[in-house]
Amino acid sequence: MKFGLLFAYQNPPDSGIPWYEPYEDMLGSLPRAENLGYSSAFQASHHAQKDGFCSSPLIAMAGAAAVTDQIRIGTAVLLVPLYAPLKLAEDVAVLDNLSRGRFILGVAPGYVTKEFIAHNIPRPERVGRFEEALDLMTLAWRGEPFSFRGEYYATDDARVTPPTLQKPHPPIWYGVSAANSLRRAVDRRAVQIMSPRHGISELKEHYSVYDKAAKEAGWQPPDRPIIRQVFIASTKERAETLASPAVNYLYRELYGAASAAGDRVLRSDDGQIINESQSVEFEGFKRRYIIGDPEYAIKEIKKYDAALHPTEMICWMHMPGIRGDDVDTSMELFAKEVIPEFS
Repeated sequence: MKFGLLFAYQNPPDSGIPWYEPYEDMLGSLPRAENLGYSSAFQASHHAQKDGFCSSPLIAMAGAAAVTDQIRIGTAVLLVPLYAPLKLAEDVAVLDNLSRGRFILGVAPGYVTKEFIAHNIPRPERVGRFEEALDLMTLAWRGEPFSFRGEYYATDDARVTPPTLQKPHPPIWYGVSAANSLRRAVDRRAVQIMSPRHGISELKEHYSVYDKAAKEAGWQPPDRPIIRQVFIASTKERAETLASPAVNYLYRELYGAASAAGDRVLRSDDGQIINESQSVEFEGFKRRYIIGDPEYAIKEIKKYDAALHPTEMICWMHMPGIRGDDVDTSMELFAKEVIPEFS
């Protein structure tokens, strides 16, 4: 199993952390992460948030490309319906060349209502726009003149240069959970990247749909990545002291708020649906993040390995409000004492 890193740059209003600091943390940590053996750096994204959750993931990953040489970089995930697809195709092609073919395009249709309101995109159109935009983009990445006519997008005599370095285009990873979306991921031969908001039992349900569709299509997905919130310290108590406020904030302000608003259901570890974001507590979701000492992390990761067989765990260590020095300590301890157990 490989291990990567995830960034979001969330900055809780009372953290006292300057807006630029999480970006400096990313740029400073990635060269060290590459030397420590991490396999990838991915960028999460949301829009119209109060806490700086990254709304420009391609720009951030251009920075990541500039300070690394080998690791894969990518989005996990970019909300395609909020973009003009031809411009997005151009930006992805440039980034694929800038990174010398290391870019992975992780995508999703999105679900948070206020993001669609802010961008003046009707939320009920999100899936149709998502799939149609990807159709346009894959056509554009051929590097030849083309025209396109769809329900939502149209262009005449367009051309995207430079073409992508990877052929026919960078890998497309879907970040979805609905059964029909998982089947569409297979239709597009897209790797499914599993969200951290779901526990093992939910992920097994998602993989059941995805794997069945892949088998019926005669296709073997080349990667099987999952995202988890991960934070390691010398003792479990120290790790929880540093990271529990961060995961509480994340699960309340994003996942819990979306569930309470009716955008997407969040269930606690005991299966309870979250209808009020303030009901989210660290203990209620403890089985889906890995926060503890190295021994605890190894034990928990083995559970995921046995149940889901992931090829890569993308670790969300740079969580809201945790200072960069503390994350660097976690990153180094994880690399030295946990990763070798899975090499």
